[in-house]
Amino acid sequence: MSISASMVKELRERTGAGMMECKRALVATDGDLDAAVDVLRKSGQAIADKKASRIAADGRIVVLQDGNRAVIVEVNSETDFVAKDENFVAFVQAVAAAALASGTTDVEAFAQVELADGRSVEAARTELVAKIGENISVRRIASVIADGEISSYTHGARIGAVVAFDGGDEVLGRDIAMHVAASKPMCIDESGVPAETLESEHRILTEQARDSGKPEEIVEKMIAGRINKFLKQVTLLGQPFVKDPDISVGKLLSDAGATVTAFVRFEVGEGIEKKEENFAKEVMKQIEDARKNG
Repeated sequence: MSISASMVKELRERTGAGMMECKRALVATDGDLDAAVDVLRKSGQAIADKKASRIAADGRIVVLQDGNRAVIVEVNSETDFVAKDENFVAFVQAVAAAALASGTTDVEAFAQVELADGRSVEAARTELVAKIGENISVRRIASVIADGEISSYTHGARIGAVVAFDGGDEVLGRDIAMHVAASKPMCIDESGVPAETLESEHRILTEQARDSGKPEEIVEKMIAGRINKFLKQVTLLGQPFVKDPDISVGKLLSDAGATVTAFVRFEVGEGIEKKEENFAKEVMKQIEDARKNG
């Protein structure tokens, strides 16, 4: 059967695959468009499976809000180049919209959620991997629901923060979200610091203080002072406000009659162990491989 340009165009519009891949799929299925779609999806899944082990530590953060609900999502790619690709950007926006609409934050379950175009998140991801040639993953989703107000802040596409608060105004909310993005607090106040984190810090500071050789009563005061300093460093209310370090965030909120009830902060790739690439070594390997195969 003759494969027309219009058939290739239609298949490409339906799948996003390259022209040559579309033509090959149509030839293999004798021009059956639906069968060709299946062929391309299977091929895309095979490519996605092959690339799944590759570290995806770049990507984008997106925040979407609807009234007193907001979601923040992180979608990863392998390189910054792909993170800026219009197809990748569109996929991340579609993922965020689906997350906001569905309320699903479990990444595994979210893979089967439908995007606005009717495809599942996983189907769209698989097709994008085949098209772009990099591993892509929806890494995490968080949802924030507030009884009061919600504000958000994104620094480019690499850092995002969402803050739920009562009292205050839009300007204050954005300032607090900006502060969270910049200063990385662990929790709102001391009550939110995990017990194991506090115990570990106390143990380290105790060892350091006792190594000073000072009397025990002085050592105890040193430990107490350093623990207090640590708590101010890691809690939102204890941190110096990023736009005015002379006051704490706690004082800023108190003066405005406002309280923060929740916050979430995402940064692209945080906690992912990136593979260190030796570019010169990689080039030499490619040259050597070319010699062997040539």
